[in-house]
Amino acid sequence: MNEARLTTIEQIEQFLSASTSIEFSTAGDDGERYGHISRVLTRFDYPGRKKRERGVLLRYLQHTSGYSRAQVTRLVTRWQRNRLAAVPLVKRYRAPAAPFVRKYTALDVALLVEMDQAHEDVCGPAIAHLLQRAYRDYDDPRYERLATLSVSHLYNLRKSAGYQAQRRSFTKTRPVCHAIGVRKAPGPEGRAGFVRIDTVHQGDQDGVKGVYHITCVDAVSQWQVEACVQGLSEAFLLPVLALIMAQFPFVIAGFHSDNGSEYINHQVVKLLEKLRIEQTKSRSRHSNDNALAESKNASVVRKHMGYDHIPQAYAKPINAFYQQTFNPWLNLHRPCLFPTLIRNAKGKLVKRYKHEDVKTPLERLVQLDAEGLVTFKLGITLDTLKIQAKSQTDLAAAQAMQSAKRELFASFVKPKRRA
Repeated sequence: MNEARLTTIEQIEQFLSASTSIEFSTAGDDGERYGHISRVLTRFDYPGRKKRERGVLLRYLQHTSGYSRAQVTRLVTRWQRNRLAAVPLVKRYRAPAAPFVRKYTALDVALLVEMDQAHEDVCGPAIAHLLQRAYRDYDDPRYERLATLSVSHLYNLRKSAGYQAQRRSFTKTRPVCHAIGVRKAPGPEGRAGFVRIDTVHQGDQDGVKGVYHITCVDAVSQWQVEACVQGLSEAFLLPVLALIMAQFPFVIAGFHSDNGSEYINHQVVKLLEKLRIEQTKSRSRHSNDNALAESKNASVVRKHMGYDHIPQAYAKPINAFYQQTFNPWLNLHRPCLFPTLIRNAKGKLVKRYKHEDVKTPLERLVQLDAEGLVTFKLGITLDTLKIQAKSQTDLAAAQAMQSAKRELFASFVKPKRRA
């Protein structure tokens, strides 16, 4: 292409508007294209042009050279930097004279796979030693290259595509073999009394553990009880678990937890058997089994108690705050979202949260009681709970809770950090 007759910016613009459908071949040598860019920039005195005119020239070079806008900009910048020194615009990189030679071949990878299979994937140093012995002690010439294989590069070969294509193994999550509890999701079938429980740690400081919050929430009514303990040993946990069960106004029929040892132990089993409560635990690869309690950890515990370290000595005052102020506010005055199950076009049940589904746990209990799906404990009636809720407005209860929480936090004395 002879484009030397294009001498003005107006001609360049006319050319660009008239040749939008023309595609230039980019199979030419890079040196030719570099020379074309240098000639155009020199002929049109690119540094002395206005910004709009420079943009036109860049579009023209991009169109005729086949390079991207970014590459053209880089080349123009290099041309401007070197033009005063009369350094030509040339290609600065080239292909290597000879390609890199592969040291370990496909045969070596196959031998490594065979050795790993026979020895059940022992550690890298052991396999490297076996490869050396195969060549040095047993005179097998196939292992000549592998005898010099380093341990670090052995792991690189194990990760290579050739190795993975011949040998790849998957290990499933191993179930915890405890006879305690039934591994299944809770099945309340719309009835109140099936609680889910989880533990939240209040952080470490200088290697010292903080308090532990226990979240226990009913799966249907979302009636929630918070408690606090110094530690997860049975001396602290069992009395608090009994206190938690006593704060629910209805009969507990199911107790669901994750597989943590604080709940999966014989002492908790005895406590639940005494109360005739079925114990279940989460299944492997079913993260939703205990999702309700875990979501309450974020939306309630972390929201109000934060993430900072709280010393274990303050477990009792926190527990008193929960029992006297926080738990009544949660269940009588704090609204929760209750989903409505809708079957979509594919036949799958999906959850929808509607405005009319926003209720306090007490309001949900009233609805369940009308449907005969809740059994209250002896001495506790729905009217008693309603009277307790009416004794304060939602705003007054929340303000009282915040005031008590400020007093509680003001009583905390943070320990001095060690020097």
